[in-house]
Amino acid sequence: MRLRRRSLLAALLAVAVGVYLLPSPIDPKPHILKGPPPALEGPLAVNTRLQRGRRLFTGKLHGPESFAADAHGNVYTGTVDGKLWRIGPDDSLVLITHMGQDLPECGSSTDYEPVCGRPHGVRLDRHGQLVVADSYFGLYSVDPETGGKTLLVASSDGADGVPFAFLNGLEVSSKTGIVYFTDSSSRWGRRHVRLEVVELNSLGRLLSYNPVNKKVTVLLDSLYMPNGIALSPDENFLLLAETSIGRILRYWLKGPKAGSKEIVLDNMIGYPDNIRLSDRGTFLVGMTTTRFQKLLPPFLDMIAPYPAVKRFLAKLVPLSCYSLLLPRYALVLELGSDGQIVGSLHDPEGRLTWAISDVFQHRGRTYLGSTDLPFLPILDDWAS
Repeated sequence: MRLRRRSLLAALLAVAVGVYLLPSPIDPKPHILKGPPPALEGPLAVNTRLQRGRRLFTGKLHGPESFAADAHGNVYTGTVDGKLWRIGPDDSLVLITHMGQDLPECGSSTDYEPVCGRPHGVRLDRHGQLVVADSYFGLYSVDPETGGKTLLVASSDGADGVPFAFLNGLEVSSKTGIVYFTDSSSRWGRRHVRLEVVELNSLGRLLSYNPVNKKVTVLLDSLYMPNGIALSPDENFLLLAETSIGRILRYWLKGPKAGSKEIVLDNMIGYPDNIRLSDRGTFLVGMTTTRFQKLLPPFLDMIAPYPAVKRFLAKLVPLSCYSLLLPRYALVLELGSDGQIVGSLHDPEGRLTWAISDVFQHRGRTYLGSTDLPFLPILDDWAS
């Protein structure tokens, strides 16, 4: 019996040493968030407003992440299988194009995303062309009628000698035509986004593309997973979500503060994704997951200060397992012009949706995006 126990202990010790000696895929730095998450009270008080919607295109649209709309009532979106779609005013669904190869495996596994593509940010420019940030291939212009694609900036070219690894958020100026976009990381691609979040690095950038001179400019660097961006109505500034640290920045484009940034919202109740202007001129923020204080602090809060713990977890835990830690809770924040929270919409049980990536309003309807869910949730009445 003693010999068996010793053999077992020796085996466990050998496994522990082997795991310790394995190189970790991440290189985290210690990070301490600003405090415990805010309480669910006031404008954050729990409600069920997001449960009053319905689902469209179940099994047909997988991960409609971001949206744009034209003057004819058509809505455009991209999905995890690398496809771009047009949703008609009558809720018809038409395939526009494939960003990459058209393979049966597209959408079945993230392993195929570098071949199939993954359109994230989608907007229309002043000429009625779709501008698409494909997370793997680069920045494109796409004809919404023919599906013809023009590569504007290849991810392999990047900016200032640094290739893009994870193109994500997108906004287009209606006044100048300048395209603003984010590269969430220069190290991790979209399919490794969970490693990006656990590592908690500042390898992201905010960039612009001028369609006149074809020039790409780095506006901000050293950002923590920069994600969604939104222009103010007067286009004086951009709001920008730093997803991995639950923060929103304002980047000034005009005025005496032009070229500078400031924090407008920190220590958020969750991790922000896209930011969009509402029909009322406020900003709507989709929360990719919540950050609630319960008996214990949120998991990412607990491990943030400890690089050794994060390196160890990255060695042992498969990427798919991190999804088990995510609450099935849907949350949308509404921000005023100053970036402060003025209201929120909740689905505490995830009855309609969860992990919201985008909140887009068009012709009285609100479209709720996601990165992975196989349906499109909508709200027909925002006020109810």
